[in-house]
Formats: sequence, structure tokens, C-alpha cells
Amino acid sequence: MGELVYQPMYINGAFQHWQGDAWLDVVNPATEVLIARVPDAGEQEVQRAVAAAQRAQPGWEALPAIERAGWLRKIASGIRQRAADIAAIIVAEGGKTQALAEVEVAFTADYIDYMAEWARRYEGEIVQSDRPGEQILVFKRALGVVAGILPWNFPFFLIARKMAPALITGNTVVIKPSELTPGNAVAFSEIVHEVGLPAGVFNLVFGRGETVGHALASHPDIALISMTGSVGSGAKIMAAAAQNITNVSLELGGKAPAIVMADADLDLAVRAIVDSRVINSDQVCNCAERVYVQREAYPEFVERLREALTQLEYGDPARGGDIAMGPLISAEARDRVREKVARAVEEGATLALGGEAPKGRGYFWPPTLLLDVTQSMAIMHEEVFGPVLPVAVFDTLEDAIAMANDSEYGLTSAIYTRDLNVALRAISGLKFGETYVNRENFEAMQGFHAGWRKSGIGGADGKHGLHEFIQTQVVYLQQH
Repeated sequence: MGELVYQPMYINGAFQHWQGDAWLDVVNPATEVLIARVPDAGEQEVQRAVAAAQRAQPGWEALPAIERAGWLRKIASGIRQRAADIAAIIVAEGGKTQALAEVEVAFTADYIDYMAEWARRYEGEIVQSDRPGEQILVFKRALGVVAGILPWNFPFFLIARKMAPALITGNTVVIKPSELTPGNAVAFSEIVHEVGLPAGVFNLVFGRGETVGHALASHPDIALISMTGSVGSGAKIMAAAAQNITNVSLELGGKAPAIVMADADLDLAVRAIVDSRVINSDQVCNCAERVYVQREAYPEFVERLREALTQLEYGDPARGGDIAMGPLISAEARDRVREKVARAVEEGATLALGGEAPKGRGYFWPPTLLLDVTQSMAIMHEEVFGPVLPVAVFDTLEDAIAMANDSEYGLTSAIYTRDLNVALRAISGLKFGETYVNRENFEAMQGFHAGWRKSGIGGADGKHGLHEFIQTQVVYLQQH
């Protein structure tokens, strides 16, 4: 991506080169260099994309599911063939490390193949009737046109997380990627085009959330809005979707607690918590956002944690090397992290490591450790989305669970202990969609990634995530 690239949209099986004069800049966050421009599209392009998807949907649903699976497998194969190029795009526009970009591309292909396997597995039912000669049949039908609204932090994978379950169940899709990371979505569209997916089944529209996102969410012909992003954006999506009583599936923010018991394997706990914090420069909603350490283990744990964070290297991921983190996504993101750290210090937290952006180009922020943190501080309640780790102390498991649950979020949580009974008590008490025991925060494609409270509505992955994209038709068949 050395030269400036103008990104095209993909509607009704063809690339649509932008005829308008409004553009959005795409900047490499590690270098602050302009690398592309994306169309600042609007309602007209949304109307065209939704119309194309609507026309294609009946024919797509009419195909046997195993034939739809064949198309998905072709797309997965195309991704693997272009893996290196796609990873390079992800690194350039998102600041992701090379290793993590490669994982994202490989996981995306595997995820599409996994969803293709559901072609012969999702099923309806025959229910016993109270009437003689009657059969009650439960069919699982496609919803229609699905809109996927994506963030920038895992931009390539999240195309698949929206697209693959939608397509395997007979829906067609319109995808709006983040304007900060559009290039990977263009590469995805190129693969879709190269494999010959029927026109209108997959569509890509660029633009801002307040224009294209709103137009999708408020569109009367959209059956489901599947969105990943902030709580504020999710609330706007819900409000717009309410006009047409449109289904919504929302993965929103997180403030994941990690509880470290005195009996925990501290080396394992430190390693897993650091791994759960530095992934994608800590710009992941299921990152470990706050740590609660039992008093007896607190001094030793903090010392080991400080040492582990000190050893982390960060920089421009395009330059190679085994680094842990790249930059934050934007100058605004860096400013928000700076403000949250400053407020924590003002409220009484001790800055034990980091806390100041390095000089030079790029939106970098160093690993930052905050100690002497109390539950009342804003840093324990507001999502940071940057490499800042606050640590608090507790005495009993009940205290830790109460502090962990003291949050408007409810996506992921974790506990570190050698005692199975303690782990089970924590699992029962923690009010989060996911709980990790003695391991890092990273979900499996066959699980179910879903948040409680303001972390979202519905969920993704596995059988339960597939069901987000289907609706039920019950038939009462009376024999005469």
C-alpha cells in the first residue's frame, strides 16, 4: 500500500467506483501517513445495495444449504491464497502486529469453513399435536437481508462473523466496514467477485456511521442489524431500528475483570492477563480491563506484573521484529487514553509504569500500570481501549465477585485459582456472558460470544450465534 488507493464499493456483483466528491481519509496509525481514501457515501448507495440484496435473496435461499456452503468454502480458499497480502493491509491501516494480522486472516478462513459445516446441521422439528391426524412442523427460515456494521479492531474477521452465518442460512448481506479500515473489506470483496458469488448476495458500502450506518439501521427492508461497536453506537442503532421493529444483534463494550486468588499460579496469571491486555494494543472489547488480586498475593503479583509489562516492546509493526503492540488506531484514541490515566492519578491511583506517549510520529501509548486503585475510581468502570491496567486488592472471593459485577458491562471475566470449588463459586457468581478460568480471554468459534447488560444483545459464534440469523415458521398440517 505504498501509493494512495481510492477504495471502491461492491454492489450487485460489481465494483462501484465513486462518482461523488466527498472522501474520508485512511491513515496508517503507526506513521500518520495518508494511505487511502474511501467514499463518504450515503443513503443513495445504501438503497442500491439493499435493493440488490433483496432481489438476490429468494434465489439464494432457494439453493440447498450444501450449495451455499460450497460458495463459502470457495471464499475461505480464496482468503488463504491471498493471506499475506490481506495481512499486510490489516497491518498498514489498523496498526496491528504482523503476527496478529496473520492470525486474524487464518481464523477468518477457518471461521467461514466452520459456518459452512452447518449446512447439514441446522434443523427444524416435528412437534406432537393434540389433534388426531395433525402434524406440527417447525421450519427454520432465513430472515431476508442482513446488515453488518463493523468496527476497526478486527475488521477482516468481523466481515466473516456477520457474513458467513447469514449466507449459510439463506440470507443476503450488506456490509458497512469502519471508515478507518476499509482496505481489507475491498480485498474480501475481490475474493467474493473472483469466486463468482451470485450478484447481490454480498454487498459492500462505505461511509460514516451517522449516514450509512443510520440508513441501514432505519431501512424498512433490512431484517437484522448485526453491529459490533461502542455502547453509544449500539444505542443509536437500536433507536433507528425501532422505527421498523428491526431485529438487532449488538456486541458492544466490555470492562472485563480478572480475579487472582492467593493460591493461583502467579506466573500463569501474569502471562494470561498480559496476553489478554496487550492483544491489538488492548483495543479489544474482551480484553482484561481491571485486575483484582487477593491481599496475600498482591505484593508478589504486582512485582511480576510490572516486570512482564516492562519487557513488552511496541512500535511500527510494518518494520518487523517480535513486538507485542503497535499503535492505537487514532490520535483521538490516544487522547482518550491519556485523559483516563490522568483522571485515575487525580483520583489517587499510583502510576507505577508508563503513562506518557512517546515522542515522534504514530499514535503509540506504552504499557501503563496503575496501583492503589479503588473500586470508586472511574478507571474501574469506564472502558479504556488502550494498554492501561489498573490493579486493586481484595480480601474474600465474595468481595472480588461483588466488585467484578459492579459494572454496566457484562461481556467477559476471568478467575485464576488452583481450587476447583473456588472456580465454581466464581462461575456461579460472576454475571458475565463469558468466564475464563486459568487462561487468557479469547473465545472459540464454536462457543457463543455474547454480553450481558450494556455489553450487548444477542451474540455470535457456534450454534447459538447461527440462530441469530434464522426465524421460525410453524405449520399446522391437518390431514383429512
